[in-house]
Amino acid sequence: MDVLQQVRQGVIAGNCDGSRDAAQKALDGGHEARAILAVMVAGMDTVGEEWQIGNMFIPEVMLAANALHAGLDVIRPYLSADDTKMRGRVVIGTVKGDMHDIGKNLVAMMLEGASFEVRDLGVDVSPAEFVAAVKEYQPDMVAMSALLTTTQPFMRDTVRTLEEAGLRDSVKILVGGAPVTQHFAESIGADGYAPDGATAVIKARELMDGHQGSRG
Repeated sequence: MDVLQQVRQGVIAGNCDGSRDAAQKALDGGHEARAILAVMVAGMDTVGEEWQIGNMFIPEVMLAANALHAGLDVIRPYLSADDTKMRGRVVIGTVKGDMHDIGKNLVAMMLEGASFEVRDLGVDVSPAEFVAAVKEYQPDMVAMSALLTTTQPFMRDTVRTLEEAGLRDSVKILVGGAPVTQHFAESIGADGYAPDGATAVIKARELMDGHQGSRG
């Protein structure tokens, strides 16, 4: 196995030390930081695919994300501004009244692994707090999670509050969580729905491509 494959496998295995050591070894061997970054992201994509089909579980995905960040710490000083350019900025949070955070945390970590800049607002986030975050951070996307049917309406309230604040057209809105469906997402005016973290990354990439195109 060549050193770049060792980097990729370190991420997939969730091995922070292995990812870190392989990244350093790859640098020492003359590989460009951008090439090392590419295989790290490819490894995280594989993790997302394996999780989506049931071959990996949440703890393993979180370990993989940590391993990616461990390797990234090694190569970051050698990356140019173009290499580290973020795919987009995302504000994410679990909606008001809902204290569940495992799924939201997983999506945040996977988005970071896919080169998104993520601002995590935590849990029990009110519509007003989402609006304040959009004003402060000027994200490209707002991602909302709800794990309870009783808190789903706050997704609709957040969309409406963004509209009232004149901010709705400036962001894409991605929603997910156990009770959320594609139909519900469409009914509240969200731009996308994702049933799991791997799909969230795919959908976020699609939404960002369209968002950047509309801005350009």
